[in-house]
Amino acid sequence: MDLLHDSRWRCLRVAPGSVENPGELPEDGCWLPVCIPGTAAGAIREADGVAAARASSPDSDDWWFVTDVEVSGDGPWRLTFDGLATLAEVWVDGTLVATSESMFVPLTVILDRLSSTTRIAIRCASLDTALRKRRPRGRWRSSLVSAQGLRWFRTTMLGRAPVYAGAPAPVGPWRPVRLVDSGEPLVLEREIRTRVRGSDGIVDVDLVLVGAAVSEVAVEIGGSTAHARPEYGADGTARVHMQVTLPEVQRWWPHTYGDPNLYAAQLLLDGHRMELGAIGFRSVERSPGDGFGLRINDIDVFCRGLVWTPTDPIALNDPAGTRRIVERCVSAGVDTIRIPGTMVYEDDEFYSACAELGIMVWQDVMLATTDPPDDPHFRALLEDEVRALARRWGGNPAPVVMCGGSETEQQPAMLGLAEASIPALDDWLPAIVDRELPGTVWVSSSPSAPPGSDTLPIAVGSGVAHYFGVGGYRRPLSDVRAAGVRFATECLAFSIPPSDTAIEAEFGSVNVAGHHPRWKAAVPRDNGASWDFEDVRDHYVRTIFGVDPAEVRWADPARYLALGRAAICEAFTEVLQYWRRSGSGCRGALVLSARDLQPGAGWGVLDADGNPKAPWWVLARVFAPVTVLLTDDGLDGLRVDAINDTADVLDVTLQLQAHTPSGAAPVDVAVPLHLEPHESRVFSWASVTGGFSDVNFAYRFGPRTFDTATARLLDPTGAVLAESVHLVGGPARPVERGIGLAATARPVPDGWSVEVRTEGVAQYVHLDVTGGDLQDSWFHLPPGGSRTIAVRACDPAATLSGRVGASNSATSAPIRVLPASDGHEIDG
Repeated sequence: MDLLHDSRWRCLRVAPGSVENPGELPEDGCWLPVCIPGTAAGAIREADGVAAARASSPDSDDWWFVTDVEVSGDGPWRLTFDGLATLAEVWVDGTLVATSESMFVPLTVILDRLSSTTRIAIRCASLDTALRKRRPRGRWRSSLVSAQGLRWFRTTMLGRAPVYAGAPAPVGPWRPVRLVDSGEPLVLEREIRTRVRGSDGIVDVDLVLVGAAVSEVAVEIGGSTAHARPEYGADGTARVHMQVTLPEVQRWWPHTYGDPNLYAAQLLLDGHRMELGAIGFRSVERSPGDGFGLRINDIDVFCRGLVWTPTDPIALNDPAGTRRIVERCVSAGVDTIRIPGTMVYEDDEFYSACAELGIMVWQDVMLATTDPPDDPHFRALLEDEVRALARRWGGNPAPVVMCGGSETEQQPAMLGLAEASIPALDDWLPAIVDRELPGTVWVSSSPSAPPGSDTLPIAVGSGVAHYFGVGGYRRPLSDVRAAGVRFATECLAFSIPPSDTAIEAEFGSVNVAGHHPRWKAAVPRDNGASWDFEDVRDHYVRTIFGVDPAEVRWADPARYLALGRAAICEAFTEVLQYWRRSGSGCRGALVLSARDLQPGAGWGVLDADGNPKAPWWVLARVFAPVTVLLTDDGLDGLRVDAINDTADVLDVTLQLQAHTPSGAAPVDVAVPLHLEPHESRVFSWASVTGGFSDVNFAYRFGPRTFDTATARLLDPTGAVLAESVHLVGGPARPVERGIGLAATARPVPDGWSVEVRTEGVAQYVHLDVTGGDLQDSWFHLPPGGSRTIAVRACDPAATLSGRVGASNSATSAPIRVLPASDGHEIDG
């Protein structure tokens, strides 16, 4: 029984070293209630609000976390901490019983005697104080942090690097704490490994049992069972090994390529049933040939995804919010999430949700930019960290890549130390990953060169790349075609504004954009740089639309923000469409990043509340498992890619239309198309439409004939499965007084169905709504075009309101809502 399940914790901040044991703690101090698992900053948030938590500096002082628990049952008891951040002492009834030096390694303390009311106290020592102690310097200085001594500590960069200023440093018991008696059998350790042999699934289960002795152990998986009789040693533990074979096993797939099949695993201890969680079977390997890619179940996959950020960067404890974001990722076609070496390992619920929903996990070891010490104690902590993670994952098919860290090789390479050997990446970690995680692919670092290559790890056209040519380095959008990226584990970092509604709710007015100190505090910037990523966004507004963003901001802040969003959408469209199409040579694109750590214009494609920002919708259309891409190949005309990544056969219609500025459609062709599972087909516009028409205005003979070109995939009922609209002549279009843009919403069982229609061409149609969860936005419409968008109700009593606008329209229009009763229109 977990005796701490309902215990109440409190915490106290004290000067470093001023309280050496819990007996010296003042009862009349400024104690804060704290939820465990949680952090000191989480307690500050509950007491004084979010702003106080973000402004706090938990590393500067010591923190004590204390609870009193009524003890029952028989000893010995096991006190388990799944994570203590970062330098921690554990005291029980005034006695120091354990210390911890890694926030990523679990700690278990065996307690033979406990009083009826036991006080458990945790002291988390000031990391700032510990960093003042002189230690051997690394071979290079990390550009990410100013405190170079962080390389010696097994902790996160979150809250400790300027680029993550929106999050306070985590201090405290950030993962669950349990106190369990010995009155029941207990699984002290477990290791579950799955593999595929022919058509069979093989499961190896290794357990260490303690507590009340049992005579028989059984494991049940998918209708198959294995039994064992444990033999207990003098230390009261029993080690058990069982193997289960599942014939004709159903493999686990990322959701974009098939079904994420899972099997429930259950343990029986003398008939007492315990859940071991869901397990899955899949094979994963590097794709053959140059560069980097993944093969899942013998199929080459295009990994499309995001670089993860915690959904609750303050307390690091938001399982419901995490589940919501993972589900949103699935709806956008995301099938890969990378957890970078600057953050934290996620909780068990995250990895379980990824397995259930079909998301592949690229997991970095928590190493980032610093020189990992070649030190036996540091090595032991690092290996314990990976070993603990492997135990937690046991049988979970979602983790497919284990990586040595974030920019761990990039830093010395960019400082001219290209020959620097890093034992942690070259020796220690590959060996332990091979032993503990045999079902994953090892990558030395992100970015990195292919194994055995003499290419620099920062080369974008070889192995694993961080590609910011389009983005931070302000290269033209065409750079993506020249760069030859094979697999981008980070890309497309922009300072992305949230919606106007979100800005007004948080900052009071859109007028803060671009200059207000509070707004600027949330804009990402590299440590020591003379520019920030809002400057990057402004550069692309200038080069794509031919306007001075500063002049626009002074005159019309709302349009300044809209143009910034549109410029980012252009960049996302150009880069992701090119990488996704057949023959690009790219096998993966992970966008930096998933979600903002604080309100404002951060890197996230989701804002700090988890709501989509403009490029989210571009990403969702390009990443969809069934999609059509329409790209401009210059003098070769428009290229059409019809993609079916799913496991289903698709019989669809490919429809191509070209509209003139007047709205006429002299080109309107529909052809049947049969797509096998995991098949892509490539066509030229001319081959489908029956001849040359200079549809993309590449030859420029005379005036431009067409205003838009549209490709659609239609199902047998005529419903649109995918659509791509290309604006002929480029994105710099005149702003018109009115283009006949309108939107009508009709109630449906789970919200509203909104039809958007236009008379003239509409560039980047965007909806800003309240009362519902929008399912599409930031798309083009041809003249006379329309699109129907779902808006899911936030709650049954919600009402919908909002407006629809377009980048080339000087005016926006209210969404007109049809009431369910009489069908007459009213303003939304």
